[in-house]
Amino acid sequence: MKSNCKNCFVWLFAVLCLSVTISASAGDAVYPSKPVRVIVPWPPGGLVDIAGRVFAQKLQASLGQPFVIENKAGAGGIIGANEVARAQPDGYTIVLTTSALNMNAALGRKLPFDVTKDFEPIAVIAYAPSILVVRPSLGVKSVKELIALARAKPGKLNYASAGIGTPAFFSAELFKSMLGLDIVHVPYKGAPPAMTAELAGRVDLQFANAAVALPQIKAGKLRALAVTSATRFAPVPDVPTMAEAGVPNFEADQWLGYLAPRGTPRAVIDRLTAEINRILVMDDVRSMLAKSGMRAATPGTPAQFRAYLKQDLAKWIGVAKSAHIHAD
Repeated sequence: MKSNCKNCFVWLFAVLCLSVTISASAGDAVYPSKPVRVIVPWPPGGLVDIAGRVFAQKLQASLGQPFVIENKAGAGGIIGANEVARAQPDGYTIVLTTSALNMNAALGRKLPFDVTKDFEPIAVIAYAPSILVVRPSLGVKSVKELIALARAKPGKLNYASAGIGTPAFFSAELFKSMLGLDIVHVPYKGAPPAMTAELAGRVDLQFANAAVALPQIKAGKLRALAVTSATRFAPVPDVPTMAEAGVPNFEADQWLGYLAPRGTPRAVIDRLTAEINRILVMDDVRSMLAKSGMRAATPGTPAQFRAYLKQDLAKWIGVAKSAHIHAD
């Protein structure tokens, strides 16, 4: 009888331990169980910030926890990305970044992280072209006229960007290299301050993202000369592509996507990917992206995003080498 009771006690203890283990596992699986920090490595009001806030609202509604946007601008997106690379890999700190991640690496800059090893891809959410805009007082109405002016006044014109290694920087440096132009770079900490500088007349031109450029173009405060996409851009259908404007083989779109620190559990990555993919097909989200100058991405997998990141990095390394684009 005592032996039976002892066996029962051992059995009950084992069951209790197993239930605790299952409960702990289930608790880990119920993600998220607290607010999630979403690092946006750019200032408020820009392309990434706009998209990030819309997705944060949708993710909070579906997952039941706040997705809190934190703007960590500086160094062409490196500061914010590095904070995520060094964060605990538990899914509670992620980054919404852009092609600038790969562009910085393509320039050969000494980065505090490895873009191919220190992040777990979650999902691409959008693609966006840049728009070459000039201040109207510059007196040029086409890309060809801008080229002629730059050649007539070497070193006298300047362009704004959101920092070295950003799409605006890469587009401008590619433009300069392809045509042998001498235009001075003036970096800022993000697209909104770069736009403010051009509106104030402190810079002559920039390859601006559509989110900050479209309102100024429509208000007549800036003149759009061309878009960097392979085809014309729906919000400004009368604006030619760079190729149509006289610069063949010029294409420089950017992607926007979510990444997590290396080692983030696969279950967490898959949960986020599934929710983001569900949000991507919502009509109101696709409409918002379009109005802000972005094209919604097609839902995909983390593996597809990883493969795309490698291809994108190789592309920009090739562009940097062929165009002799350097960080300095």
